[in-house]
Amino acid sequence: MEQTLRLVIDCPDQVGLVASVSQFLAQHNATIVEASHHTDLQTGRFFMRHEICTNSLTMDIEQIRLAFTPIADKYSMNWKLVDSNKKPRMALLASHESHCLMDLLHRWHSKELNCEIPCIIANHPQMKQFADWHSIPFHWIDFKTLGKEAAFAQISQLLKQYNIDLTVLARFMQILPDALCKELAGRAINIHHSFLPSFAGAKPYQQAYDRGVKLIGATCHYVTSDLDEGPIIEQEVMRISHSDSAQDMVRKGKNCEKTALANGVRYHLEDRVIIHRSKTVVFA
Repeated sequence: MEQTLRLVIDCPDQVGLVASVSQFLAQHNATIVEASHHTDLQTGRFFMRHEICTNSLTMDIEQIRLAFTPIADKYSMNWKLVDSNKKPRMALLASHESHCLMDLLHRWHSKELNCEIPCIIANHPQMKQFADWHSIPFHWIDFKTLGKEAAFAQISQLLKQYNIDLTVLARFMQILPDALCKELAGRAINIHHSFLPSFAGAKPYQQAYDRGVKLIGATCHYVTSDLDEGPIIEQEVMRISHSDSAQDMVRKGKNCEKTALANGVRYHLEDRVIIHRSKTVVFA
């Protein structure tokens, strides 16, 4: 993968903003290989993501950060400049269902996901076999013995110990406490079926089958203290027919979950997602 720098910006929309950024990049001989802009007309907020080839630059990343700071201050920007060669450190949390965990591990192993996976954490010990196959450290957290408070304290400590940048709940069936949600704000991703709030609770696919739904799906979103209501990153849907059984719907639903989660994780890892209030801008 060719090394690039990613300049990601959000700020109040203003005349001359794009011209100032473009002029700065041109002055430093930057070759832009991808450029995305969006203005939220309701809030007057501007969003930008530029991917810049490093081969032509006249300065290193720290010098560029220093030189760009006056422009960022002038336009009141929230911004970051990220080196694509610096791989984010991603932790995977899992329970007893393995489809999302295995899918992410395969995509990571095949270099589709540009990150490091320093650890896998699960509340079911059988997930260790997948960690062992990929030679990734595994930690089993026994919620029944420890209790939720102590168990989540261990998880929080592990995330700090491994210097985790992104935590992915790959069908992790425990509700994160409010304090941990706040600690991981914007840095934790979850996946759930898209029947909520219509078919909450046990056996949602059976409930959907009984109602004769025609579409099923999955939603990938950031974790917040409002359960399953965080800013949405990606969604996947699939059409269902009268001939599909509840078991068929479960099988198809798992495919939706895998695809939505993998896409959402990749967008985050590639700095394509900007959180704005309760929504996201995704430069996919």
